[in-house]
Amino acid sequence: MQRPTFADVLGARKTIAPYLRPTPLVTYRPLNELLGAEAYVKREDVQPIGAFKVRGGVNFMARLGPQERAQGVATASTGNHGQAIAYAAKLFGVRCTVGVPEGANPLKVAAMESLGTTVVPHGRNFDDARAHIEELAARQGLRYVHPANEPALIAGVATLVLEVLEEVPDLDVLFVALGGGSTAAGACIVAKTVNPKTRVVAVQSEQAPAGYLSWKDRRITQSQMGTFAEGLATRSGYELPQAILWEMLDDFVLVSDDELRRAIVAYLDRCHTLAEAAGAASLAGALKLRDQVRGKKVGLVLSGANITLAQLREVLAKVAE
Repeated sequence: MQRPTFADVLGARKTIAPYLRPTPLVTYRPLNELLGAEAYVKREDVQPIGAFKVRGGVNFMARLGPQERAQGVATASTGNHGQAIAYAAKLFGVRCTVGVPEGANPLKVAAMESLGTTVVPHGRNFDDARAHIEELAARQGLRYVHPANEPALIAGVATLVLEVLEEVPDLDVLFVALGGGSTAAGACIVAKTVNPKTRVVAVQSEQAPAGYLSWKDRRITQSQMGTFAEGLATRSGYELPQAILWEMLDDFVLVSDDELRRAIVAYLDRCHTLAEAAGAASLAGALKLRDQVRGKKVGLVLSGANITLAQLREVLAKVAE
């Protein structure tokens, strides 16, 4: 697997420009007061699918050759990656199949189906769904799209970091959620090229720490996967993003599910903004490291807002306890 480069990110920006507009970078006084810092929130929740991954999906699908488009594509997802591939497949007229865990976020499943994608529920978790869909793709001759080990996906999502640093080139630290690791890897590629002084910090749930353990131990590691944040619920680290993170990532912080819940509520309360659990992870990480970021310019990637009413009610009830 060839690592994506900064030139690939610049190319991805040109590729996705006809289809996706840059998203807002917003600062909120109440959030600044909470953090004691100058915080800039990258609002990827306003993307057409309500999440950042559409950038990677469009970049990937635009680069498929005619034969692969004719074959159709398949992937596995807990929701947002699947939505991204479904959206891009619809855009380019490609047949698409997405495997999801049984009981996957119904909003995300409905969104994929509305785009004409065939959704295949299987198993208790992402890894069950991934194994099943990989087998199905091989059997049906579909182009399998790995959720993390795809250079075009990483280059595509990295364009959001390019937009951040073009607006705030002297950013001190950027917090990004980590599930599969594509965003954190892309952030490292961009930040270390545009401004090497910008620290990149990955944030993952301590209930699903495989990415953190893989980074810490410098080897691909598997672990438990008990978080309610489906965008962070991966059982294993992945080779391509981890290779980039081992070389470039500045720091990594684990947060509890309760800290994720409090970050969701903080976005609602301080910014009147909705975030799903993975979307609030960057804020949860910044709040955990509040003493370290005080007085600094802090970037927060609000990566998605695809939270169900049931999930939101549960979050509000638990935070109120």
